[in-house]
Amino acid sequence: MQLQSIRTVNLFNNQKLLCALNLVLVLEGTGCSEYQKALKSPDYKLKRQVALKLYQKEDYKRALPLIEELLTITRGTSEAEKFYYYYARCHFGIKDYETAQYYFENFLGTFPTSGFAEDAAFMSAYSLYLLSPRYDLDASSTQKAIQELQYFINRYPKSNRITECNALIDELRGKLEKKYYRAAILYFNMEYYQAAIVALKNFLKDFPDSRYQEEAHFYVLKSAHLYAQKSVEQKKAERFEEVVKFYHTFAEKFPGSRFIPEANYIYKSALNYLKTTSKKTELRIP
Repeated sequence: MQLQSIRTVNLFNNQKLLCALNLVLVLEGTGCSEYQKALKSPDYKLKRQVALKLYQKEDYKRALPLIEELLTITRGTSEAEKFYYYYARCHFGIKDYETAQYYFENFLGTFPTSGFAEDAAFMSAYSLYLLSPRYDLDASSTQKAIQELQYFINRYPKSNRITECNALIDELRGKLEKKYYRAAILYFNMEYYQAAIVALKNFLKDFPDSRYQEEAHFYVLKSAHLYAQKSVEQKKAERFEEVVKFYHTFAEKFPGSRFIPEANYIYKSALNYLKTTSKKTELRIP
């Protein structure tokens, strides 16, 4: 009897599960048929209803073709603005950031006074932020993202997204900072010391508060020393004098630097050369 009861309960539970699954399939089938009907139907109201329902559910992939049709249908009407914005948002929702950025930017040009303008301006900049590649790749997207985020800050100074924009700019500038510092150091590693000095000085000018500031100043000094050593005799004195100037700048800025021992060695080397040259010059005086 007990075994029979268990079988009866299991059968009942299986039937309940089957019914539930059938109900889900019916509901999904209804949703699919409604979507397919909206895609094929010329009925604007049906397309609009289904598109908005899918958009609100964040089902951007299915909403996209319907909204694309609605863009054409509503062109020149009061609803064109809304569907253009939704179209850009759908592309962002499916992670097609390049297309999304294009349409957000176009939206701002077409509807500059729209109620969606602030969000579109941020989303255009944020799409570029997401498109920004690794620091060692092309920096054009990164630079454009910084410009767009700064444009947003300037245009909407009271926006609640200002803090977020500043954080994103800092992150992007960190990429550029690393990129240009590594490029300058590459000149040093390739033994192009004059180019390294120029690149490092430009880097320090562009990124005065850089986390690489100490290293950059040191490598200016070290590059100048190696450049002086490899110079023709007529240029050496002048270039070792530059080394002494770079040393004083470095030692004043970073007296506790881990590079100080090597910097001191470079300084003494430069002074020794200049003293020796000075003595030789004195001996030549009749």
